Amino acid sequence: MNDFGGLLRQITQRRILVIGDVMLDHYCFGDATRISPEAPVPVVNVSSEADTVGGAANVAHNLATLGAAVEVLGGIGDDANGGKLREHLARNRIAFDERFLLGGVKTITKTRVIVRNQQLCRLDHEEDPGTYRRVLLGEIPLARLEEKIAAADGVILSDYAKGVLTTEAIQAITRQVRRHGKFIALDPKPASGVQFEDLDLITPNRKEALELAGTPEPLAAELDLAAICATIWRKYRSRNLVVTLGADGMQISKGGEVGARIPTAARQVYDVSGAGDTVIAALTLALTSGASLETAAHFANAAAGVVVGKLGTATVTPSELLAYLGS
Repeated sequence: MNDFGGLLRQITQRRILVIGDVMLDHYCFGDATRISPEAPVPVVNVSSEADTVGGAANVAHNLATLGAAVEVLGGIGDDANGGKLREHLARNRIAFDERFLLGGVKTITKTRVIVRNQQLCRLDHEEDPGTYRRVLLGEIPLARLEEKIAAADGVILSDYAKGVLTTEAIQAITRQVRRHGKFIALDPKPASGVQFEDLDLITPNRKEALELAGTPEPLAAELDLAAICATIWRKYRSRNLVVTLGADGMQISKGGEVGARIPTAARQVYDVSGAGDTVIAALTLALTSGASLETAAHFANAAAGVVVGKLGTATVTPSELLAYLGS
């Protein structure tokens, strides 16, 4: 039996820096009982609204909820939604250095309309990816970033293809991480087209793993995971690879060799949004605390099992995780 209680205590000593595409997630909850006379669309009577952190900020939120010290860097604008996002970060004990604030820029915001616990539609407010790229451009931002890397136990790169993480930025960050002997993980988004190598951990989902390997969707239900993991290793040289497979759990791999297949821990799937954020947060915390890859994967799998039982982008507390494992 894994000593997850002991692991959770070690996690409280970890300090993690998250870099990537931060967002504000806004929710409109209501009911739809009639069709609009103006167009064949439902009319939603909004009963309540709420917002929370999303994207890379949700990765940071997961880390903080599990007990780590966390700082996040990303393209937050100086608009009203940026103010809301910074308030949420502060409330959840997540540091943000306002020297990285982007003046005159729209904060990425996703508004989801929820009717009877189902998402009716999503409205996105964002700018061109080149706008957010500015946050890590230039010698001064990179020098400030290196100070933060030196003080952290690990770095998580959270790519949502919104522009913060470019090939040049990832290469610069990786050099800084290696210079200071730190841990670096990436939740990849192949659609962004960025290149990377020499990382400690990458966590693609099934679709992303196929894209990274350059493998078409197989006709059969069964994936050739051994071949996919070997190909990803040859192309990217990531020390650890964890492919998340939804209801089929996780496949772990080291040095291109497949290891254990971790069966899913989810007992009830209510909403999978944000589960990938939970996985990379939990894996990074476990690995930087000295856990083996298999133990870290079991830990992350259990954390994700709690989160998918909640509505919206969610997190898991240590007490919830221990109760879940013990039930």
